[in-house]
Amino acid sequence: MLRLRAADMFSGGIQPPRVAHLLGVTRKSACEWHRTWQKGGKAALRSKGTAGTGCKLTDEQTDRLEALLAEGAAAHGWDDQRWTAARIALLIAETFHIHYTPRGVTYLLQRLGWSFQVPAHRAARRDEDQVATWVKRTWPAIKAPGRPGTPGSASPTSPARV
Repeated sequence: MLRLRAADMFSGGIQPPRVAHLLGVTRKSACEWHRTWQKGGKAALRSKGTAGTGCKLTDEQTDRLEALLAEGAAAHGWDDQRWTAARIALLIAETFHIHYTPRGVTYLLQRLGWSFQVPAHRAARRDEDQVATWVKRTWPAIKAPGRPGTPGSASPTSPARV
């Protein structure tokens, strides 16, 4: 941890600008760390944990939420089985009376170990053989041609080199 290394350097008499250079941080950071170190020693430079308010749901509520999600979206009134962040935020609001933004829901789901899955959007009557034939025969005929083999210039004052 850089702050603790800086504290050791401050203890050894190294000035903040030199500490900044040695640790590859800004002078401003090194000076702030030095002031903090002078007031509270090395312990004052230790991490205070992650920022933020933490989870709004209790452990029991998160367990209940996971059970509700396992039932599927259709069980909660939607016409398909897709859980979106907005739908989950609405479910949390209706069930627990706690407001989450869709972005907050994504952070919550990541903490719970849920992963995002993007469904494959394919036509129900897709014919793979027909698609392969189109890619092989039709696509090359309509694809834009590549660059010409000779150099050229659009500038009237800078003719192409030969």
